[in-house]
Amino acid sequence: MAIKVGDTAPDFTLVSQNGSEVSLKSFRGRPIVLYFYPKDDTPGCTAESCAFRDQYEDFTSVGAEVIGVSGDSPESHKKFAAKYQLPFTLLSDQGDKVRSSYGAKAMFGLFPGRITYVIDANGVVQYIFDSMFDFKGHVEETKKILQKMKVA
Repeated sequence: MAIKVGDTAPDFTLVSQNGSEVSLKSFRGRPIVLYFYPKDDTPGCTAESCAFRDQYEDFTSVGAEVIGVSGDSPESHKKFAAKYQLPFTLLSDQGDKVRSSYGAKAMFGLFPGRITYVIDANGVVQYIFDSMFDFKGHVEETKKILQKMKVA
């Protein structure tokens, strides 16, 4: 079953590009932008990740953290993050168990989907942006939501 706005984001623990285990619950108390993407170092995923990189200060200025998740290995994530100087955490969801727990569907049943969740400081999903091809939209739309959350 897919996660919806208003649901509590399922907790998980995955391995980061640095080899450390990272749990979603360790970020409680601040907003999270959790984005699932298909694959490291592909054109669309690079565009999306670099857009998050380029706007990263906008996210941190409102207290939010950005976390990327794909089925790639921690080693692949490490190379991808280094190549594009990504300042945020990338998590390895090999086997797509976390992706499945969020209901982040595959495109045409073949390619892992591209979906972003904005999770508030209490762990509740406030916004979902689901678009395979609007790479920069993931960044722009989530920034707008975070600004509204800051005001609220």
